[in-house]
Amino acid sequence: MYIVKNVASLVIGLMILSVKSFSQKRDSIPGSVNIPKKVEAYVADKFAVTRPFNVEFIQTGPYNFSSERDGKSLPDSKVNSLSQVKVSTNINFIKRKNWLLGTTLGYRYTKADADIAMPAVGDIKTVEREFHYLFSAVNFTYFSTLFNKRTIYSASVMVDGSDKHFERVRGIVTGTMVLKANQRTKMTAGMLISIDPSVQNPFIPAFGYEHTFGNGLIADINLPKSMYLRKHVLNNGRVSLGLDMDRTSFYLYDIDGTSQKYEYRQVDINSGLIYEHLIAKYFVITAKAGMKMSPQGRLFRKEDSFGSPVFEITPDPAFYFNIGISLHPFSLIGRKK
Repeated sequence: MYIVKNVASLVIGLMILSVKSFSQKRDSIPGSVNIPKKVEAYVADKFAVTRPFNVEFIQTGPYNFSSERDGKSLPDSKVNSLSQVKVSTNINFIKRKNWLLGTTLGYRYTKADADIAMPAVGDIKTVEREFHYLFSAVNFTYFSTLFNKRTIYSASVMVDGSDKHFERVRGIVTGTMVLKANQRTKMTAGMLISIDPSVQNPFIPAFGYEHTFGNGLIADINLPKSMYLRKHVLNNGRVSLGLDMDRTSFYLYDIDGTSQKYEYRQVDINSGLIYEHLIAKYFVITAKAGMKMSPQGRLFRKEDSFGSPVFEITPDPAFYFNIGISLHPFSLIGRKK
């Protein structure tokens, strides 16, 4: 209940903005006259920075982790509980024939309870910390053609920080070509360029593939983000088995008695089972459960990069459970094929 009370007002506000933004009639994607409506929905879904409105509650079970500080191994420690809340919305201000201009707003709450081994005194210290991560972005999307293929270009400028300070300005530029789009198969390829000194590899190739088999199974691959095998069930439900990637990130202050600012960042690979259910035509209730694997987490000075950590942890796999709700006008869940 504590987490719910902290984010309730933000959730309500973002939901109102999202509903207003998408209450108007959806425009067709430019140049898509000969593309089926379901393909339009697919393209709109894949290229949104985030769903129009989304809130998630995530609980991760206990897990052990090993760690290193300045290259020296430390005794193993344990996270007893990790709770997270994620709230985000994507609002389009201007819609024109060939371009869109909008904004993304987001908030992530993380609460961790851990038993930390203290090597100097040979004791265990229980630590409970809360972290608040906020971000906003201005997004520009342009629809064009290249080599007679529908191509989507996008650029985003994002600012982020905590409840205490504004911290970074980042940029992302993408180009994605729709290679194939029909009722059964959709295929895209492109490139993402991250304008962020803290990122080790600024160039990331992207590939999307979705195919519906004769038995109703759907292969849904969206690299480097996710890979799923999906199946529509009942009248308004969908079951998925696979994995997706997410990121846990927040800023820390005054941890060593100085004014130095730090950022903690880790990539999370969430594998398992998902059930989604469409209600009231445009809202999707989602429940996820499975194993979370985080290859490595790193703490680094704000002015440095992820490749120059002062502290590293390697968590063991852990069980997680996730429940959420999203506003999704383009959702194909529960709709007739």
